[in-house]
Amino acid sequence: MLLIAAGWISVLLLGGGLALDQTLTGLVTRNFDEQLGYMLTAMVASAEIGPDGEVFFNRPLGDQRFLEPNSGLYWQISGQGHEDFPSRSLWDRSLRTDLDNNYIDPRIDDSDQFEGERLRIIKRSVILPGSNTLWEFQVAASRGEIDSQIRRIRSILIWSFLVLGFGLFVMAGLQTYYGLGPLRRVRLAIARMREGGASRVTDPLPLEVQPLVLELNALLEHSERQAEEARTHAGNLAHALKTPLTVVMNAATAQAPDLADTVIREAAVMRRQVDHHLARARAVGRRAVGLSRAQVWESAEAVERAVVRLYPQVRLDMDGNRTAEVSIERQDLDEILGNLIENAAKYGGGSVFITIDAAPADPKFCEIWVEDDGVGIPEEARERIFDRGARLDTGKPGTGLGLAIVRDVAEIYGGSVELKESEDLGGLLSVLRLPRPATTAIK
Repeated sequence: MLLIAAGWISVLLLGGGLALDQTLTGLVTRNFDEQLGYMLTAMVASAEIGPDGEVFFNRPLGDQRFLEPNSGLYWQISGQGHEDFPSRSLWDRSLRTDLDNNYIDPRIDDSDQFEGERLRIIKRSVILPGSNTLWEFQVAASRGEIDSQIRRIRSILIWSFLVLGFGLFVMAGLQTYYGLGPLRRVRLAIARMREGGASRVTDPLPLEVQPLVLELNALLEHSERQAEEARTHAGNLAHALKTPLTVVMNAATAQAPDLADTVIREAAVMRRQVDHHLARARAVGRRAVGLSRAQVWESAEAVERAVVRLYPQVRLDMDGNRTAEVSIERQDLDEILGNLIENAAKYGGGSVFITIDAAPADPKFCEIWVEDDGVGIPEEARERIFDRGARLDTGKPGTGLGLAIVRDVAEIYGGSVELKESEDLGGLLSVLRLPRPATTAIK
């Protein structure tokens, strides 16, 4: 930022200085030329032709420098076939003439015809009354005065712009230093968090930095939540494995005759628990990647084909929005729908109906209904059925982890699942709510 500011300040001051130099130099030069023009006009107005045919002035010119030798201000009148009529200030010198050219309009030039003295000359050709000669009137002035003024102006400009540039650069540096001060405070706050002294950025900061602080605090909260989830998963898994391991150790210690059957049974329990927690951990990891998107209809069709092969006697029907999308990984959506549809086919009476995007109350969510014509679940047991290992019908094979996985994975993605009574089929209605992608939410 400082280098860019210094570059722009240098470019702008250089450009502005050059433009101002040209303007002031032009003004000084034009003023100088106007003075020479006034003197030339006075010369022409005062010039007459004498009886001898030579030019003379009917009144003296007002500037006394014309009478002082080598004063730096000169005039001269020249004509073809006539002697030059010079000012006294020329002394023994004369101005170069150009009698072959006719300068009806005044012409101004710089000249080096005098050694050590640069001249600014204005000349004009005039035919005076009473003469047929084309007279050349010239007024010359030393450029020393005008060059001295220009040098003073440039010196003032250079020093002024140097001071201005230094001041602007210092101001840019101070602005950068104090403007980025809040970021340094954020850095120090992060350093304090790394050292264990704080968990959030709570320092009062300007409004421009506040969005960054809010996002940083949200990220910290998200990280803490994930860490807490990981600790909870580890604790749950350890608790779930403790009982089967205790049973196996007790059977082994007692040298029970059914030790092999006990190991196989408890190992299966442990494997189911590990599978459940691994599925949850995978869902958390995939959610952290973000921007998940899955087509509900395609996933439901794939699950339907698999369930029909397992339960050929069950009739599955599906209706709803074929283009509905949800913000969840396809693999996790398949697992959720697979558990819900398989439970409906296993415990229902032979008919399962799936409705996709069934008029949700919140347009940000997509509701998926899975209904069956079974005996349903009593209202007082609908919440308990989501507990790990909970089963109401122990006559059919199962682990009791299906609905627990559905609830856990849905909540990981910000969704929910609820059990109700189906008004159309009379059995169980599973209402799955999953968030839509941000760009496809219904208005």
